[in-house]
Amino acid sequence: MVHAVQFSDGSFNTRSDVLLPNFSKDLGTNAVLDFQVPDPEDDQISEHEFQQQVETAWQVCDRFDLQTDIWRGRILRAVRDREKRGSDHGIGFLNWLKDREISKTQAYSLIELATSADQLLEDGILDSEEVSHFSKRAFIATAQAAPEVQQMVSDRLRENNASPRVTQREVRQLVDEWTAVTSDLLPIEIKEKAANSTIPARYLTPLVREMEKLPESHQTFLRAEVAENPDVDTVKQVTAEARYLAKYLNAAGQVQSLAHESLDLESALEEALRIGCLNSTAELVSQAAQLEQMIAKLYTTWKRMNTLSERVYLDSGVSTPNLRSLLSHLTPLTNETVEISLGDPDGSFSRTIRLRILPEEEGE
Repeated sequence: MVHAVQFSDGSFNTRSDVLLPNFSKDLGTNAVLDFQVPDPEDDQISEHEFQQQVETAWQVCDRFDLQTDIWRGRILRAVRDREKRGSDHGIGFLNWLKDREISKTQAYSLIELATSADQLLEDGILDSEEVSHFSKRAFIATAQAAPEVQQMVSDRLRENNASPRVTQREVRQLVDEWTAVTSDLLPIEIKEKAANSTIPARYLTPLVREMEKLPESHQTFLRAEVAENPDVDTVKQVTAEARYLAKYLNAAGQVQSLAHESLDLESALEEALRIGCLNSTAELVSQAAQLEQMIAKLYTTWKRMNTLSERVYLDSGVSTPNLRSLLSHLTPLTNETVEISLGDPDGSFSRTIRLRILPEEEGE
């Protein structure tokens, strides 16, 4: 594997004999970002020239940031893999992160970025010099794209020698175009309109992503709906329907109140679709799932409070009047009828909420 670091003068340092560069020897002061940011109070600089200089400076920072994060990911991967060997001389990976105030999530994100970069280089999709032509977000989008899209990005980069800069918008456009051409979830009528730009491809990727979450029967229904009216408005509407369908199906499986053989969830769903209230129905089922989860949490918290309250009561006594007073004030939350006031007790909008928790039956 050959890695490269780009210096501020545009040159590259390529090292194939070591995993990491010798920073003290190879980088030195050449790696310091040094450029002029235009003076915002200089009236002699036109608005166009000011924006151009700012954009150029921003691109330098963005590309340098990408290169830095790739190398950080490689360093983190080396530290992690060293620990996996079980060497007595290795430093614990999590301790290494803690010393440098790096979260585990951030560390693995950087490792993933470095791995993606190395894979693109190893597969010949990109040359080490070409990495510098990407913004950080554009590179991440390319790394996450399908291999065919990666090759399209590479080809476009090499064809565009006059201005070899890849943006996230360009990568997204290629992803959208590829999705519109290849997805089996889109009817031929839509693909044809995407091919002649009658329907922008950017509207189709969200539709495909939402439809992928659904069972085949629902995919077939939505595909037929789009094929019947292949236009932008229908695509937007069906995308929303697919999102609500996924939300409904996901939430319905979590609601115990709906786990009855007498209830036909699919028929209820079809009726909601027919009368145009799928959004409200999906939200209703989602709220039901949340409410059941909150009730379960309320009960376990209430039980825990009672256990702790009893323990503190037994440990306290006459010598701890303030502690007993604390227990007394918490009594409304430990009784079978839980009571709490909402709003300012002295205000006109205050109201008291009471929830009764029935005692457990014997044998439960």
